[in-house]
Amino acid sequence: MYDASVGVFVPYLGNLSALLDKGVAYAEARKFNPAVLLGMRIAPDMYDLAQQIGEACRHATVAAALLAEREPVTLPVLEHDMAGLQARIATSIEFIESLPRAEINAAAERNVFFRLKNGTELPFTGRTLLLTFSMPQFFFHVTTAYDLLRHAGVELVKNDYLGRR
Repeated sequence: MYDASVGVFVPYLGNLSALLDKGVAYAEARKFNPAVLLGMRIAPDMYDLAQQIGEACRHATVAAALLAEREPVTLPVLEHDMAGLQARIATSIEFIESLPRAEINAAAERNVFFRLKNGTELPFTGRTLLLTFSMPQFFFHVTTAYDLLRHAGVELVKNDYLGRR
C-alpha cells in the first residue's frame, strides 16, 4: 500500500512541478506572463490549470493521510501564481513523505471515509480508496495539467509526464 500510494504520488507530484517549470520557461522565452497559463482550461465548465494542480495535491494528500490515519496537511488557499503552486506541491510532497510506512501498509482492509467538498462521506477500504477513487482522481488532474500545458505550446513529451529523463 505504501509503495502504491506514496511511491506513486511523490514522484508524479515532482513531475508536475517540473512541468510547471517548463511552462514558466516557455512563457519567459516568448515574453509573456507565465500566470496566463494558469487560467487555461479545456472546456468552460472544467477546472483551470491552477485548479487541476490544486486537486492533484488535494487527492494525494487526503488519500495518503486517510491511509495513515492522520489528519491531512492544511494546504494554503489556492492562488493563481506559479510560486504558490510550486509551494503547494512541495508541501504536499513533504507531508506525504512524512507518513509512516507501517500504518499505510496496514490500511488495505481498514474502513476509511473520503469527505467530498460538499460534506458527503464516501465509504471505502484503504485499498478501494486508493485504487478506485484517489489514484484515478489524482492521475486525471495530473494528466489534464500536462494536456493544458502541451496545448498551450509548451514543449513536453511523454517522458516529462512520466518523469523519465
